Amino acid sequence: MVNTQHGHGDADVLIVGAGASGGVAALELAGRGFRVVCLEQGDWALPDDFTGGKPEWELTRLKQWNPSPNARGRESDYPVDTKESPIEPLMFNGVGGSTIMFSGHWVRAMPSDFRVRTLDGVADDWPFSYEDLRPFYDEVTHHIGASGLDGDPAYPDPHTFPLPPMPIGKYGLAAAKGMDKLGWHWWPAPNAIASRKFKNRPACLRYGACESGCPTGAKASTDFTHWRDAIAAGAVLVTGARVRQLTVDNRGLVTGAEYIDREGVVRHQAAGVTVMAANGIGTPRLLLNSASAQFPDGLANSSGLVGKRLMIHPYASVYGTYEDELETWLGPTGQALQSMEFYETDAGRGFVRGAKWNLMPTGGPLTHTLWEPGEDWREGFGPAFHNRLRSTFGRYTEWGITTEDLPEDHNEVILDPGATDSDGIPVPKIRYTISENTERMLKFNVDRAIEAHQAAGATSVHPIPVVRESGWHLLGTARMGTDPATSVVDEHGRAHDVPNLFIIDGSVFVTSTGVNPTATIMAVALRAMRHLADNRHHQTTAD
Repeated sequence: MVNTQHGHGDADVLIVGAGASGGVAALELAGRGFRVVCLEQGDWALPDDFTGGKPEWELTRLKQWNPSPNARGRESDYPVDTKESPIEPLMFNGVGGSTIMFSGHWVRAMPSDFRVRTLDGVADDWPFSYEDLRPFYDEVTHHIGASGLDGDPAYPDPHTFPLPPMPIGKYGLAAAKGMDKLGWHWWPAPNAIASRKFKNRPACLRYGACESGCPTGAKASTDFTHWRDAIAAGAVLVTGARVRQLTVDNRGLVTGAEYIDREGVVRHQAAGVTVMAANGIGTPRLLLNSASAQFPDGLANSSGLVGKRLMIHPYASVYGTYEDELETWLGPTGQALQSMEFYETDAGRGFVRGAKWNLMPTGGPLTHTLWEPGEDWREGFGPAFHNRLRSTFGRYTEWGITTEDLPEDHNEVILDPGATDSDGIPVPKIRYTISENTERMLKFNVDRAIEAHQAAGATSVHPIPVVRESGWHLLGTARMGTDPATSVVDEHGRAHDVPNLFIIDGSVFVTSTGVNPTATIMAVALRAMRHLADNRHHQTTAD
């Protein structure tokens, strides 16, 4: 029998995961006077840990700062079985979670995203509207110091930004001219990156290393934007704490969580309310690992939907090569432009819903000289090496395409029956296929992006219809809704089956939307946690 030690005293609220939604929860609740404890399996990162300003930067992206936990293999990571998925899930375990390594695209969902069933007859409507979420979008945007230009005509409201947009650069100007020729929408892209000094963060120095950690702290990762203030308000953040299961009492209420510390000691953290903020793979993994006699199919899973309806946003890259030096090594990475031209449903295209485009730089010289499996190595090495580098470095830019995928039960996160992490906890396995609707969407948008490059003067175009290492957006595996038979949590993240359990990460998404989800995740989390705080006396009772 394992001797379980006590954690950090009884908490009013236990948060599992210190990423985007966990940071929002900690700051809101600690600031409202709750005793908050957060368990995070990773650790703090310091700006000097990131290599964006160091000569070894591009090499460390291959291992130490690889976005895939399977490739990175840190002690704080857990493996994910991806043999049955064409897309590799990407995430980071640590204070700040995946905001440490995200590109910083700060994009709101569209009003139509919340009404997909009503408008298009597929999936389900969200239990609230864009207008309901709008004040929380506004609050989070101004809290984190997003950079952007007010008045994007793709949106119905001229939402504002506390900082001006990042420069679009030479490559942004070239792409914008191409879009103008075609009469297509583009807009200087909003980013969760400081274009000027903001609070405790300096202005971006444009390293272009956003996807492997910001070496200056200009990017709005929640270790900067939320966790320092939450700790100052009294929140306790426990790092190196890998949760293995949530515990319940004989009433079916969550009593806290068992976790393993870095010394291998099993500890229990007690709490009146538990909040899951472990992302769309980590949260269902823990709920399924918390099966018991009371909850034989996993905690909060009477609907059978925990782990189901995984949505990842299949991503396509369309690269263009240009004769002019466009400084495509210059950050941020980050997006220079975004386009919503093909976002809303047009039945004539043969699919429903749509995609968001983002214009991205393409990094340093190593990016353009790596050999990819399946390619002829002679095309990149020997006499071809310098020609390849000369034609691409600084002259190669990407239209990235984030496509919406709709919720389907067969896309799922399950427990791998034959594998565990380094602490012996069963790891997740994902089963995921790209739907016919999304395949059509990908093809349509790739073809249009080729046209966009050609209109901008590209001398050659290189499309990648599906990028395997692109699964940052892990959504839908504990969806919200009003009916306990067809959803896991209500509109404020409260589990239908367990009244003192909340889920606030991307798991709760009803549909995936077609945009980068971090702004929506944080706005939804803020809405949920403010409701919890406002109704604190009703949260731990079963009625």
